[in-house]
Amino acid sequence: MKLYDIAHSRAGDKGNTSTLSLIPYSETDYPMLCEKVTVQAVSKHMEGIVKGKIIRYEMPNVSSLLFVCEKALLSGVTTSLALDAHGKSLSSALLEMEI
Repeated sequence: MKLYDIAHSRAGDKGNTSTLSLIPYSETDYPMLCEKVTVQAVSKHMEGIVKGKIIRYEMPNVSSLLFVCEKALLSGVTTSLALDAHGKSLSSALLEMEI
């Protein structure tokens, strides 16, 4: 199943770092997301897009995960020539991940 079947995502940016939230539609799916959507799995899925370290934060009080992806925006919004300098499409890329 793809993540978009059970969750939604939002993207944010700061410099060359992208933040990606992963929020299940149903709170009962949160433990499964914690188990399956690991830093290693996201790193493999985003290979070639995220060039730096990925850190995962678990937020059980709101049943969400937050991924901080370093070196993900081709040097940052103000200096990037990338079509999606803010990295907003990265949330859609994350939701394409098979679990």
